Amino acid sequence: MKQRYVAYYRVSTQKQGQSGLGLDAQRQAVDEYLSQYGGEVIDEFVEIESGKRADRPEFTKATDYAELANASVLVAKLDRLSRDLHFITSLQKRGIRFKLCDLPEIDQLTIHILAAMAEHEARMISVRTKQALQVAKARGVVLGNPLLEAQRNCDVSAANTHRVRKQQQWQTKILKVIAHLEDTEGLTTCQAIANALNDRELTTARGAKFSVAIISRLRRNTKMSPSSTVAKGKLC
Repeated sequence: MKQRYVAYYRVSTQKQGQSGLGLDAQRQAVDEYLSQYGGEVIDEFVEIESGKRADRPEFTKATDYAELANASVLVAKLDRLSRDLHFITSLQKRGIRFKLCDLPEIDQLTIHILAAMAEHEARMISVRTKQALQVAKARGVVLGNPLLEAQRNCDVSAANTHRVRKQQQWQTKILKVIAHLEDTEGLTTCQAIANALNDRELTTARGAKFSVAIISRLRRNTKMSPSSTVAKGKLC
């Protein structure tokens, strides 16, 4: 019977997640593992979160899925799971099986030992960082952002006004597009409008994809003419 896996990929920052930095290497490690040892990935979960956190929703989904599907969690390296020994042992107590692409031959006991070593290394990194900061401070190095106090006392009202104005300009433009879609394509729901905007590769003011919540929020927060279907609440 072919071995079944649930792949779990994790990066620590939003920037890494958007750029693919780190994710591509993890996916390549999984592909190479499957090519050499066989098996199939029945689903995958991607997390953008620090490994120090135990409450990772995507990881919870991955382990629950693996447990229900009688599959193993497949990760590129142990630190993509955690450097916390308790975290690793809690998975083992649940009976969650997992394989490491960079160390495919090790068993669950060896993983337990590696986790203990990884936890120790994490503590040592923290200690070394604190010691380095103390040495730097003793030498007179100013730690932190030297401009922080000036930034705190800076009048940001002009910047806020500019930001609000740009947001309002964007809303005016996107509402015209929505009205056009309603008139020409007969769209009547938030989901249909969000799909149409995304299909045209339009984005929100922050560069994100449109969702039902965003379209609904536009309807609630923007005053439109009485004849508008948005104002009448027919979108959602």
